[in-house]
Parts: sequence; structure tokens; C-alpha cells
Amino acid sequence: MSRKELVEIDPINTERREKVKDAMLHAWNSYVKYAWGMDELQPQSKNGVNSFGGLGATLVDSLDTLYIMGLKDEFQKARDWVAESLSFDKDYDASVFETTIRVVGGLLSAYDMSGDKVFLEKAKDITDRLLPAWDTPSGIPYNSINLAHGQAHNFGWTNGDSILADSGTEQLELIALSQRTGDPKYQLKAENVILQLQKIYPSDGLLPIYINPQSGTSSYSTITFGAMGDSFYEYLLKVWIQGNKTESVKHYRQMWETSMEGLISLTRKTTPSNYSYICEKNGGAFSDKMDELACFAPGMLALGASGYGPEKAEQIMNLAEELARTCYNFYQTTPTKLAGENYYFHPGQDMNVGTSWNILRPETIESLMYLWRLTGNKTYQDWGWDIFQAFEKNSRIASGYVGLRDVNSGEKDDKMQSFFLAETLKYLYLLFSPPSVISFDEWVFNTEAHPLRIAPIHDNKGHSIDIATPVVRPFGRKQGKQG
Repeated sequence: MSRKELVEIDPINTERREKVKDAMLHAWNSYVKYAWGMDELQPQSKNGVNSFGGLGATLVDSLDTLYIMGLKDEFQKARDWVAESLSFDKDYDASVFETTIRVVGGLLSAYDMSGDKVFLEKAKDITDRLLPAWDTPSGIPYNSINLAHGQAHNFGWTNGDSILADSGTEQLELIALSQRTGDPKYQLKAENVILQLQKIYPSDGLLPIYINPQSGTSSYSTITFGAMGDSFYEYLLKVWIQGNKTESVKHYRQMWETSMEGLISLTRKTTPSNYSYICEKNGGAFSDKMDELACFAPGMLALGASGYGPEKAEQIMNLAEELARTCYNFYQTTPTKLAGENYYFHPGQDMNVGTSWNILRPETIESLMYLWRLTGNKTYQDWGWDIFQAFEKNSRIASGYVGLRDVNSGEKDDKMQSFFLAETLKYLYLLFSPPSVISFDEWVFNTEAHPLRIAPIHDNKGHSIDIATPVVRPFGRKQGKQG
């Protein structure tokens, strides 16, 4: 039986999915009780904090997760807050990247699922405020903008440079917004960035993390699939998928394949256990370090493998599986069974935790979800369940979920990251759901796990798309067969 034809739902998966749903309800209800309308909950302090300028980040990030899980009352309450209380007229310097992936992505996904126009109107409002960030000599955007006044600049610590991931991770959202509204201006701004980067694209497809927004050239800096590099590579593949893999988006796939050769060149193996990992590079020097953030790469490789010929596809899928094993063991090798933020690899020692905090990140679970769907190997579900149980044991408290300051001692922090509800719990839920729930044939996930509907080919010229309501059938409490 093919994965698509899977109709019977394993009772173990049903039970696990309900446990994840209970975790979402616990996280959500804690947010509602102590931090309603604020960006993030501080569970130990039992209050909210506006870490994104007061844009309701956790609420907006949670909309599609609530919808997919069939939590209709919770979704409706959140929808009403968006309609009545969400304002973007704030004298606040927002991260263009974080606002795009969390707020624009969250609103567009909620619109694609529910068909409720309030989400599309809000997505347009916030994106219009972000748009002046792209008004640079090169078209490479500044990474910070004042939402009320439209003044854009870069962060002080980058010496005026723009960050690769921050500048190359808005394409999915802005293309989707142009498709939904019929206004091409968003898509043009975002796609121009890729055309500029194409001009300086190196033969190995690996760009340094700093780009000069004046000249459009790269600055001497680290090359990494971790922080500040990661999602640029992810979006090259996903815009190709979003564009129905047609001729107009072929250059994205070509750039991505070039970058994957670069990724392969950065892959090393540990002793004694032969774990594959992706190292970092600075100039000609390699660093045997890998961020947990880079654990999105196995899922990305698995998703892109089918676009190759059979032999190359097998090589790419094998690498995805090897890297996923490493990422799972980032979790398994600590006393709490939760991963640190990054790892170092020394001869004879396999892996050592570098920065030892865990902030409830989703990347490994994301890759396990992709690999389970694309290979049918239930081992990936079991690995995801192990990680979920470690979160339940170490991060769940009476008033929400917290990260760990140290994965060795288990000392807790005081932040429930919005992406825990947007990504970590959603990917876990989908890991235990049939592949027909948010099918890869119909949806593409932004880097904050917000599914965006893939538009039909004839609508790919920037025309407005009518989205039927509802387009997702959420699971009810009792799910037997998937029709």
C-alpha cells in the first residue's frame, strides 16, 4: 500500500497524537491564562513578555496548529483577538525575518485553512509596513524596520551587513501574499533578492552569512547550515515546490542543487560511531561544529531527493537518514535526553554539547516528520516520541512549557517560545497523523512550520486565488479512518 493510500490509522499513533494535542492545550491554556495577547509566556513568572514588539506572536503562531488539531473554540477565540485587537501601528524596530515567518506566515496559513479574510487583510497590513526594508541599492533588504515610521536599518552587531538567512527567507510568504491579493509588488521584492544573490553565487553554492545591502556582495564571514545561514537554503527548494516545479522557478532548484553539493563537501563522520555531521567553514578553515538548528537539513534533503534521478536521489536520501540519526543522538546523549544548542566533534569522542541550553526547538522533529512520510519507516515516529517524552518530563510545568538552561543538569529557564506551539508540537502531531493531513502535494511549510497552500499552475501569474472554506478537515476527537 502506498503512503497516500494509507487509510487505517495505527492505534498507537492515535494515542500519541492525542497526547501531543493535550500538550498543545496545556501550552495554549497557560498562554491564555497568563499572557493573553502578548508575544510570549514566561511560565515560571506567570506573565507575558513582548519580545516581538507586541504583535501577539504566540497567538498568531498558534492559529494553524489549533485549526489542524480541531481545537475550534480556541481557534475562534484567537481569531476574534486578531480581528479586534491586533494592531501593527507600533513604534518598534521589528526583525523583518522574524515578523515575516511568524506573523505574515501565521496569518497566511490561517487564511489558507479557514478562508477567513480577516487574516489576509492583517497579513497585507503588516507586510506593507515591512516593505520599505527592501528599498536598498542592491534590493537585499535591511533586517530591521520601525513598524510605525518605516525606517529600515541593519543590526549594529553586523557592521551594516544584512544576514543571509534573514534576507533570503521571505520568498514563500511574499509570493503567497501576491498570489492571494493579486498584487505582484511583494513577490517582485522577494524574488529580486534571489536574482541578486544569483549574481554572486559561488560554484559550491555556499554563501557566507553576511551580505552587503549596498553592493549586494558577500562579506568575509562564516558559511553554515546553522544560525544565520539555514533557512536561505531551505527556501530555494521550497519556492521551487511552491511554484509547482515549473520553468519559472527552475533557477531556485538549480541553486539549491548546487548548494547541496556544497553541503556534501561540508559533511564529515565521527569516530568511533560514524555519525555524519555538517561542519562550518570560514575562509579555508573548517570548524567541527554543528548547530541543532542545522537539523532541519535531513528533512530538507529528504523533501528534495525526489527531484533527482534515481541514483542521486538515493544518495541524497541516504545522507538525510544519516544526518537524522546524528540529530536524534544529539538528544539521546544528554542526561535529560534533550539536545543542546550546538555540538562539537572531537576525534574518538563522537559528539560533545557546546552551548548547553535547549529552547524547545523543532528542527530534529521536523526532519523526523519528513523522513517518516517519505520513507514509511516507523523508527522516525519512535524517535519523535522519545523526544516528546523528554519534553514532557523536563519542560512541562503547571503553567506551561519552559526550555532548559542546561541539558545536563536539567535547570529550567522561564520562556515558552512561540515556535514551540507553531512548530514543535505541530510537527509532532503530524508525525503521528496520516500523510494526507496537510499533504506535501498541496502544502509547503514555511520555516516557522506554517503550511501555505500550493496554488494551481494556472494561477501562478500573480492572480488572486479563491480558497474554499474550509480547505483542511481537522481531526475530531475520535478518528478512525481517513476518508
